Amino acid sequence: MIPRTGTLPVLIAVDGFSGAGKTTLATELAAALRAHHSVSLFHLEDIYPGWDGLMEGMGYFRRHVAEPLAAGRAAVWQAWDWGLGRYADERRTEPADIIIFEGVGSSGAAVRGLLHAAVWVSAPPELRKEQALARDGDTYAPHWNRWAAQEQAWAAKDPASSCADITVDLGPQRNSGAGDPAATAQYVLQALGELQLPLTPGWPGGGTDTETVRVRRLDTWPDPERLYAALYGSSSRAVWLDSSSAPNSGAANSGAADLDVPAADAPAGRGRSGASHVAARSRFSIMADDGGPLGRYAEHRPGAGGGLTTIVSGPVSVCRPGAFFPWLDSVWGRPRGRAPADYPCGFALGWLGFLGYGLKRETGGSNHPGAPGTNPDAVPDAALIYAGRAVVLDHHQQCVYVLALAGNSPDGGESSVDSWTALVRRAVEAAAVSAPAVLPDLPDRSPSLPVPQFAVRDSRDSYLAKVRSAQEEISNGNSYEVCLTTSLTGHLPGPPGPEAVLALYRRLRLRSPAPFASLLRFGGYSLAGTSPERFLSFDAAGRMRAEPIKGTRPRGATAAEDRELETDLVSSVKDRAENIMIVDLLRNDLSRFAVPGSVTVPRLCAVETYATVHQLVSTVDADLLPGASRAEALAVSFPPGSMTGAPKISTMAILDRLEGAPRGAYSGVVGWFSLTGAADLSVVIRTLEIRNGALSLGVGGAVTADSDPESEWEEVQAKAFGVLSALGARFPA
Repeated sequence: MIPRTGTLPVLIAVDGFSGAGKTTLATELAAALRAHHSVSLFHLEDIYPGWDGLMEGMGYFRRHVAEPLAAGRAAVWQAWDWGLGRYADERRTEPADIIIFEGVGSSGAAVRGLLHAAVWVSAPPELRKEQALARDGDTYAPHWNRWAAQEQAWAAKDPASSCADITVDLGPQRNSGAGDPAATAQYVLQALGELQLPLTPGWPGGGTDTETVRVRRLDTWPDPERLYAALYGSSSRAVWLDSSSAPNSGAANSGAADLDVPAADAPAGRGRSGASHVAARSRFSIMADDGGPLGRYAEHRPGAGGGLTTIVSGPVSVCRPGAFFPWLDSVWGRPRGRAPADYPCGFALGWLGFLGYGLKRETGGSNHPGAPGTNPDAVPDAALIYAGRAVVLDHHQQCVYVLALAGNSPDGGESSVDSWTALVRRAVEAAAVSAPAVLPDLPDRSPSLPVPQFAVRDSRDSYLAKVRSAQEEISNGNSYEVCLTTSLTGHLPGPPGPEAVLALYRRLRLRSPAPFASLLRFGGYSLAGTSPERFLSFDAAGRMRAEPIKGTRPRGATAAEDRELETDLVSSVKDRAENIMIVDLLRNDLSRFAVPGSVTVPRLCAVETYATVHQLVSTVDADLLPGASRAEALAVSFPPGSMTGAPKISTMAILDRLEGAPRGAYSGVVGWFSLTGAADLSVVIRTLEIRNGALSLGVGGAVTADSDPESEWEEVQAKAFGVLSALGARFPA
């Protein structure tokens, strides 16, 4: 037997109603944990005093078992003799590194404060009854309703299920791991690892210090849309980070014909100096979901004590109270992945998703309560999938990389990698651009989607009044620049399914291709965007880069008009001033975690041209201090300064008052956090939020002392044009 560590025991309760599967799960957990620790398993059914003794048994459990073991003493107790109808044999449970309490009420209010973790196992009533009677047969059958009534009476007074740290859904609808007790136990071990229990390193739920990423290269080039539809079209949660502005993306230059869009290798010069930067940012596209044995989903919502992060793995959910950025630091802040040296992309598996603007409450902003009639909790502050396998498209080399984590099968992961590679290979070959169409038609070839009608939160007069209020704040010295926004809302006839969401996104990527286009689906909530703006990137060595955008002009109807609009942007003193203010803000933000002297601005106010707009873009570089937290460096720069103004904290308070509503995902960031410590995040702009059948589009612009209110309203319309026109919709009158 493994000796004890000498510290007080870690107490874990496995609770739930009868027949849910607690006993089997607790036994599997104990067996897995015994590989590294001493473990005791206590079953509450041994001390329930008869068929009417649930509450009395819970009290006996607290006094004679839970309290002494929590103090590190042996528990001396008597087992209930069901034949004699009384307590009989005296027994003893010795302390151990880990003690698992299994049974109804093992996480009840009387003992909850003693526990390190509570696991609640649930299953439908009819399934529980079937399983309980199959296990205990005729002994239990006459008493099922009698005992179930006591469970319900207890649950009505004690919300043990909602207080659990981990929930396990063993209903028939949860297929992943639910039918295999050993697999379910592994998911629970992983969830216990999220809770950071006081256990020694190397325990089964603690993960490994370094993950090995297997990479296979396929030299067949597929149509990206068809590949996504084949691999992820039916996934309930999936992310496509889509460099749709790449020449071979299937979307590049669509909607921009005859407008003299520069080629990727165009020479640098005034107005077109951004072409090579756009090309560099458009090299890779990433597709992933939370499937496979290592896939997870995490979302953060506001609440007391910093909020709550919920992580879902197969049938298991774990809740971690506290702020979001410390959680992000725990899963990404320390590089722990290793990819082959010849693999060129910074993403080597990890987390992908979005961080919403509401997370500003953790970085100096306030918690916006929301306007009357809004529900800020309807959309999470952040939603991320953990991809243990993924597909990366290299648009420059025209090849596909298949990624998978090793170590999730008996041969070290090779069989899992091989099967995943074979699946992707078949999909790539079927979607090859030179192959005949063997996949079903893409959703855009299905019947036309209805054109949504949009309403704008602020009328023209209301928005102009808010611009003037912002200028008054600037005049009073409370801000230098206020990035004022509004939103457009619309509705579809009903909640769109995955195919309809893909059809909406396809319209966007064809009309407005961009290096940071993206499609994110999280059940009934989706983001479909064509963002051109990088917020912040980290490479594995700690080099940071921000590329803020400030200054916008629409594309012209002719080549001559297009050049005039570009020239006007380049020569605009106001737009350059807006851009430079955000550059200064970012220089200050990055300097707080940068090597002294490493903050540079290699590019200032260059023009980048996209399908529907010209933009002024700058570049700010810095080197992360050795040993500094990447998540903290991200947090001090969040939310993007290009979406707040400067100084950031006081300006965010002004925006809360003027806008009167939460921004949701808009003005936050979308991207990936790699196991290597690298990350690449774009700003959530030009992005349609789809929540069931409701649509939302955030738009706005930077207000300075010299702003013309009428021009600011025109800028709002120009920025909305790309998304609205792709949907066949118009800006509301």
